Amino acid sequence: MIIRALAVEGAFEITPKVIPDGRGLFYEEFRADLLAEHVGHRPDIVQTNISVSARGVMRGIHYADVPPSQAKYVTAVTGALLDYVIDLRVGSPTFGMWDSVQLDTETRRAVYLPEGAGHAFVALAEATTAMYLVTAAYNPRREHGIHPLDPQVGLRLPAEVGEPLLSAKDQAAPSLAEALAAGSLPTYAACEEYSRGLRER
Repeated sequence: MIIRALAVEGAFEITPKVIPDGRGLFYEEFRADLLAEHVGHRPDIVQTNISVSARGVMRGIHYADVPPSQAKYVTAVTGALLDYVIDLRVGSPTFGMWDSVQLDTETRRAVYLPEGAGHAFVALAEATTAMYLVTAAYNPRREHGIHPLDPQVGLRLPAEVGEPLLSAKDQAAPSLAEALAAGSLPTYAACEEYSRGLRER
């Protein structure tokens, strides 16, 4: 597989080698050892999440308190989605920046997001199934959000999607400026300290 660094520090795009034959195809979806060469430690996957979305549904921007937050490994099992990684780590050299990767059943790509990064995606096809491998169990008391259409963040949506469909929770999420003023964003220093601990295990 090919692992490429994204614009957000610590985030990666993973493109597997797909081997087709007359029966179908085969590929390695996740290789902790290869990812560790880029991340600096082997991700400890403790939970798998599945979401199924109609075309035009947008989920996120979501993030969690550090420590432990959640590193995520995201791929599309069916359909297609545009996946966004947003740097919400205050003090990070790429704070406020974002990058995106299309995940679909053609390339079979995946995205790895480090602890402290924000995550969002928009479904590009009906019944798009996203699978997330995460390094911490879901804890609603430690989960937060930023409004995905906040102009300060400036996520660019595909024109064909039109007006995205948001959950009530995501519609009510604060702006990046509001979250920063409230002190609810993770700090780069805390993320680095946590990552250092993972590397030293």
